[in-house]
Amino acid sequence: MNGATIRLGDVAQVRDGYAVQTNIVRANGTRGALLTVMRNGKASTLAVVNNVKAALPKILAGLNPALQVRQLFDQSVFVRAAINGVVREAVTAAFLTGLMILVFLGSWRSTVIVCISIPLSILVSLIVLNALGHTINVMTLGGMALAVGILVDDATVEIENTHRNMAMKKPLVRAVLDGAQQIAAPAFVSTLSICIVFVPVLLLTGAAKYLFTPLAMAVVFAMLASYLLSRTLIPNMVHYMLRPETKLYAQGSHGRNRRRHGPHLENALRVQPAF
Repeated sequence: MNGATIRLGDVAQVRDGYAVQTNIVRANGTRGALLTVMRNGKASTLAVVNNVKAALPKILAGLNPALQVRQLFDQSVFVRAAINGVVREAVTAAFLTGLMILVFLGSWRSTVIVCISIPLSILVSLIVLNALGHTINVMTLGGMALAVGILVDDATVEIENTHRNMAMKKPLVRAVLDGAQQIAAPAFVSTLSICIVFVPVLLLTGAAKYLFTPLAMAVVFAMLASYLLSRTLIPNMVHYMLRPETKLYAQGSHGRNRRRHGPHLENALRVQPAF
């Protein structure tokens, strides 16, 4: 500084030898050495673990047979458990929702439409998270599992309202347009109400911010994607897939099928005179 000579010993401790030992590794009471393999921010945990396990046989072949190499910890177990949890929740939600639609509406085509909207909403959320620089980890997968149960709401309401308009003997195109228009504002308010719950999470600071912000963003993006799909893809699928059911509504046979397979609420809703 200012032309002065600074020696290496002035800023560091230099010695000819090994690094100072600061810890001791014991496996089942036996001294050993620990080698930790860590990934960088953009690498996949599953890919790193699989590549390390694939390279181990070649590495062990060149070592002394007296050395015992064993795996002590595997982080991919938790990632695989999170992925399995999301898949299990998605399948459960799709099955229960499809069963409900099949029982109350009597339409297997509507069941297929709702089941398709769930993975598409999750896929859109993952694409947006990747564009923002986030990775698929335990927290983002937890957010997906949390959102799966409510992703079916927009599509279910859209289809049910379309069936109601079809039962009013409207043409298919008019039934689809009216069904989408009538629930646009209520569905938007309902979706925003769920998203607003996670807004305070985005205001966190410190370590909690890096843990819970991706979870909140995964839920919000999945919910917004579900609403956008209910405004765009779902009406188009209803228009092309429910065309054969318009004849049933025109003949009145679809209503009889619903009364035969589902709960009959007309008597409960009929107002009886008081005298």
